[in-house]
Amino acid sequence: MTAELVRGQNHPLPGTRLEIRVSAGTPVVAAATLGDAEGKVLGAEWVAHPGTPALSGLEVSRQATADHRLAVDLDALPDAAHRVDVLLALPTADATRAGRRGPARFGAAAAPFVTVTDLSGAEIAHYTLTGLDAETAVIALELYLRQGAWKVRAIGQGYAGGLAELLTDRGLPEAPSLARVIHEAAARSPARQAPTPPRPSGSEGDRTRQAVTPVLGPDPAGTPPQGAGPGPEYEAEYGDPGAKPTLQGADPGQPAPA
Repeated sequence: MTAELVRGQNHPLPGTRLEIRVSAGTPVVAAATLGDAEGKVLGAEWVAHPGTPALSGLEVSRQATADHRLAVDLDALPDAAHRVDVLLALPTADATRAGRRGPARFGAAAAPFVTVTDLSGAEIAHYTLTGLDAETAVIALELYLRQGAWKVRAIGQGYAGGLAELLTDRGLPEAPSLARVIHEAAARSPARQAPTPPRPSGSEGDRTRQAVTPVLGPDPAGTPPQGAGPGPEYEAEYGDPGAKPTLQGADPGQPAPA
């Protein structure tokens, strides 16, 4: 059964080879960062993006598109990696093709919908990124390792300053230049439309499925998402000091790494 997450909630992952599907309704750039046990991104080499789409255990799309499929093999990540953050960003004006302008902020677009599946396509968890407004980049999900077990958490932390602000917040001193590299690489790649991942029927505000399993809130693991909300449960949680990619179909039109 599928867990329908809301911001700050988590769910155990039953396996380590996964696909993360994004349906945004408007072209977005997808990227992912690896983090150590404290969540720190150790350098630009720990960022998978359109210019460097494949890291050990992780692969993302090369172009800005409304639908993405990201491949993750948690067993193949570097030993020091304890977290994978999935990032989405609206293309910059300079990166927009053929003079077509997309929305200038996430609040002017349909809420992105993110699904975690196993290799068979069976859904494990999904999350609708509601409540975004002036933000142009957002951390959608994090996969994190805690006491030997991997889990997924819904984050939804947005940044009005875009990828540069988001990457700076992750501790990367070269964040502004890396953000430019990411957007330029996405603009250079030929646009391809990925197969649309399934999303629940009904209105934007109605994402409920019959097979959804309610999630009972965060457990003691990982580091807190900014803005996840204060309260005793978060204090209890966060006071306690998340080989090549082998998934098939990680990026339509791109061969899966050997």
